[in-house]
Formats: sequence, C-alpha cells, structure tokens
Amino acid sequence: MSFGQSKLYRSEDYGKTFTDITDLINNTFIRTEFGMAIGPENSGKVILTGDRSGHRSSGRIFRSSDFAKNFVLTDLPFHPLTQIIYHSQNSDLLLTLSTEGSLWISKTFGEKWKEIHKDVCLAKCMSWWELSKTKDFGKTFKTIGNNIYSFGLGGRFLFASVMVEKSKTRRIHVSLDEGETWNMAQLPSVGQEQFYSILAANDDMVFMHVDEPGDTGHGTIYTSDDQGIIYSKSLERHLYTTTGGETDFTNITSLRGTYITSVLSEDNSIQSVITFDEGGEWVHLRKPENAKCDSTAKNKEECNLHIHASYSISQKLNVPMAPLTEPNAVGIIISHGSVGDAISITNPDVYISDDGGYTWSRTLEGPHHYAILDSGGIIVAVEQTHFVREIKFSTDEGQCWHSYIFSEEPIFFTGLASEPGAKSMNVSIWGFQESFLSRQWISYTIDFQDLLSRDCEEKDYTKWLAHSNNPSNPSDGCILGYKEEYRRLRKSSVCKNGRDYIVTKQPSVCICTLDDFLCDFGYFRPENQSECVEQPELKGHDLEFCLYGKQELLKTSGYRKIPGDKCVGGKNPKRKETDLKQKCTSDYLRSSPLLSAFFLQNTSSNSTPVILAVIALMLLTAVAGVVIIKKYVCGGRFLVHRYSVLQQHAEANGFEGLDIPGATKSGYHDDSDEDLLE
Repeated sequence: MSFGQSKLYRSEDYGKTFTDITDLINNTFIRTEFGMAIGPENSGKVILTGDRSGHRSSGRIFRSSDFAKNFVLTDLPFHPLTQIIYHSQNSDLLLTLSTEGSLWISKTFGEKWKEIHKDVCLAKCMSWWELSKTKDFGKTFKTIGNNIYSFGLGGRFLFASVMVEKSKTRRIHVSLDEGETWNMAQLPSVGQEQFYSILAANDDMVFMHVDEPGDTGHGTIYTSDDQGIIYSKSLERHLYTTTGGETDFTNITSLRGTYITSVLSEDNSIQSVITFDEGGEWVHLRKPENAKCDSTAKNKEECNLHIHASYSISQKLNVPMAPLTEPNAVGIIISHGSVGDAISITNPDVYISDDGGYTWSRTLEGPHHYAILDSGGIIVAVEQTHFVREIKFSTDEGQCWHSYIFSEEPIFFTGLASEPGAKSMNVSIWGFQESFLSRQWISYTIDFQDLLSRDCEEKDYTKWLAHSNNPSNPSDGCILGYKEEYRRLRKSSVCKNGRDYIVTKQPSVCICTLDDFLCDFGYFRPENQSECVEQPELKGHDLEFCLYGKQELLKTSGYRKIPGDKCVGGKNPKRKETDLKQKCTSDYLRSSPLLSAFFLQNTSSNSTPVILAVIALMLLTAVAGVVIIKKYVCGGRFLVHRYSVLQQHAEANGFEGLDIPGATKSGYHDDSDEDLLE
C-alpha cells in the first residue's frame, strides 16, 4: 500500500523546459519499479501504471497516444506484476502478467484486456516447462516442446534448454521454424549448477556461453554455424559470475564483427580481450601510447589496456558507466579502463578508440559519465563527483576537451541523459540542490547547435578504411571476406552532421584466407594463436554429430567458413559431411511431460506441500515474438556473489579497503539458464 502522489512532468524541447502535468493523472501514485512504459520507436504511446490502495485484485493505468499530452484512465481487471510489454511492430498489442500469475493480452492499447492463460510461472521446486506458441494472440495454443527448462530468442533462432530424462543434465536444442522442428546443438550438456547464456545472436550465427562445472566463475564461449547447430570453441576461461548475472561481453556496434569481453586468468586476475572477426581470434587490447603501465604490470614497458564493464560495476568499483558505442558513430568506443597486466581496482580513467578497438588513447583522468552526440561529432562528459557545475565536450573524438560552466551554484549530480541513437545535439544534466528543510530537483539541458552552427560540407569528410592496420598489405581491412570504406567526419572539422546524417560505406570483396574461417567442430584456437588445433578430449575420435535428425560424420582439416563471410577464391580448407544413414532425432522435447497434471500451490501452513506446475508461453506472430522474461516473473534467484577475483587481486598487490558486498557469501544457484533469455 502506497501513500502520497507522484509528480509528473513533460518536456517537448529536449528537457530545456518542463510543464507540470500531474493533474492529468489525478495525482495518482505511479509504481516506482515499473511505472512508466514507453512505446516502440516514435509511436507516441505512453502507459503509466498506478497503485490503487486497498484494491489488491485490480490495477489502474493511464494511457496516452499523443506523447503524454493527454491521458485516459483505465481500471484493470487484474493487478500488474510486471511492466506492460509492447509488441515490437504493433504498439496497440500489449502483454503483461498479473500478481496471481495469469497472462493478459490487449489488442486495443490497454482499453480492453483478456486473460489467455493461468499459472504462467516457474516454481523453484520444479525445473521444466511445457513450451507453447500462439499465432492468433492467445485464441489457440500449440505445444512445441516438453521438459523445457528455459528458452530464448536470438536472431532467427529459437533455443530451448531441455531436461534429459533420468538425468539431472540439460541440452540445448535449436529451431529455425518457430519450434515446428528441433535439432540438438552440438554443445556440452550442463548440470544443475551450470548455465547456458546467449551472449549475442544475429541471422548468421550465435555466441553461446557454457558454464564450467563447479564454482569457477568462468566458462567457454562457443560460436555456431549458420544453422545454430554445430559449435566450435571460441574463447576459454570466459569470465561469467556463478550467479549467471554479470558478464563483460560487449558488442561493439560501431565496427562490424567486433566484441570485447573479459577472461579469468590462472592467477584469478581479470584481463580484457577483443575479437575483430566474430570470435575467430581473440587478442589483448593494445596499450595506449599516452598511458603508463600500472602496479599490476610485471614489465613496466609492456602491458595492455583492460576494460571495466558490467562485472566491475556489479562489484561496486568506481565505474559509473559501461563501454559506450553507437552504430552511427563509426569506430568510436568510450570506456573506463586501466593499463597493466590485469584490471586494477584503483579509480579508472576514460579511454577512447577511434578505430573500433585497434588503438586507444587515454583521454580523461578519473571516472566520468559520458555520451555521444551528433553521430560522433560531439562527445560530452561529466566528472564522477558529488557536486558539479561543469560539463566537458570534445569535437575531435576526444583528442581535445573544452569546459563549459552550466551553473553558478554546484548541484548534486545524479545523471547524464541524451536522446537514444546519438543523433541529437542536446544533453541533459540531472541533479538537485538541498537546503536545511527541502530538496529541489534541477535539470539543465545544453544544446550544442549554438556551438556547432555550421552544417558539415563535403570538404569536412574523409575516406576511412575500417579494420585497417597495415595499408601496404593487399588484404588490409579485410574482415569477414570484405572491406568497408566509410565516409567519415574529419577530426579538424567543427561542424554538425545533423539529424539527417546517414553512415555511408563502400564495400569490396576480398580473397579468402584462413582468417575467414572459424575452427571447426572438435577444434579450437588457443589464446593468441591463429591456427586451429584439435580439442584434447576429441583428438583421434571420429567426429559424429546429429544434423536434421540424421547421424553425420565430419571430415575436416579443422576449419569452417565464418557465417556471413563473403570472401571468394583463395584458400578453401576441405570439409565434408557424410550421412551415416542413422536416425538420431532427439525425443527429449517430444517425450511425455515429466508431470502431466497441474497443481495449485497450497498456502496453508499446516498442509502437505505440493508442486506448482507451470506453463511457459511464447507469443509468436507472423511478424515478431513477445517473450515474458522469467526473472521478473517468478522471483528468479537472489543474486549473491560468492567471491571476488578483484578482491583477491587487490590483496595480492597490496591494496586494502575494497568493500565488495557479498564477496565472501555463498548462495544457492538454482536457476541456471536465466540469461538464456537475454
């Protein structure tokens, strides 16, 4: 039960001015945890979820179709448990769960609701689902799998983690036709204390993390073929906490094929690695020329840059932001980091790469909040400190910085915000000022169009070859079989790209080399090596696997072409799959459910405990799918950190006083494929 009211404000000039519109919601208290749901893209749809004190069985929402100019009050026949989810292609289609565990759907932007299924949940005492799909928005359902532990969507792939009967292990299955047919992925099975996680997926391939047995805090990254079935080792000792919650895996969207993540070394230190070819090869990040090796480095002349990302943030280090990259700011990466043999726990500095991670420069001292504006034409930053009155900005990708004092009196800084997409030239700074009896919230919006008043002309741009590090080499810039030459703003140009700016590039096909091939099934590339070698556990064995329900024998020299690679001619390692004429269809999804009856949970304290059976529902339409994410629905697991390699590394290097909550605690890890949904 909540008391009081929420204050609601609206701005239509990028936050320069705000209008109090609290009266439009009848001074209702809006839910703190999921009270505001914004429609996809530019639909203008806004839904506010209110609290109705004393009404446990019904909720209340306020609906707007005109960017919050007006709201319509709608009382619900249920009380929402989760934030209302919009369909990605049709903002009138809504989905949510009730506090009673029922799934509700609306086809009329929340005006009318229909309950389409009960008991949409997963109890901790039961670890399998029946997976169903609907193409008519809940009128009919078709069961597409039993014994499902978890499922997820990635690119054109549908994945299911399936319980193996008479065993406590699970196997990944994949479907390319919305669950009509399934193939068992050639990945290791996992036990109760392990998990699978889709790190990245597109229409070409999948990055899959498989947790190692035991409380190791690391696992192995595998990359798939274009069917999502055959996988090869890409990176060992990939850092992923035992809770299944934090990984540093980052997709560098400003440069094709590039990803950064962290590995856990043998001495429990954490190091950053980068791949430029979709996981074919991983290398350490180069040391910035303008930075010195820190105390973690054994050799003060040779060390590497290490990036702070989600794991460092989860461990309460002074890292205010994860790495930032935008597709329309080609080649630019902004991140916190340290330079040494491993990640350091001391306050990080800000580093910028202008070529997609090949080279880096130390650009700001100490932690900062940062944002990319005008498609990379402007970078802004605010120092991570309690009281601020100054913003920093750069028009040359971080080489030089200027300062602007936006307030005479310092404000208690709480955040930096800009319009998503990095095309805006406005940035807002949020904070408050306190007196003895009151706190006044303040937002400052800075419009850089007053600074960059000139539109960029053709002379302001230059040609830039992506992935280029040796112009004298004919294959320079060749990644995934082709080169890309971009039209890019000169660093010396002080002008605005503008909202209509579109990234332009000129592709050209390359001759095939071994760099265009991943290691095949049964092979892997050791760290910092380019050649594929046999996995020790499979060396000397026939490589047999199940493909489309038939047993296949693979004859390979250790390489297979990277999915989506466009190279022609050149090297083409031999690879052949032979049908052994043996059926091997997995019946794990088609077998009878491990429990065929549904039970309701008895809440009586003196009754015999019973199992709460559940159904996981996936709503698939002809256009797109809507997924209810389990960890916000059924409680999930309480994330408890069992250890901290940062703490261990700190103690080994003489640092003291690092307070990491839960670093020595232990926790039960009962729901291991939660991140398969991400």
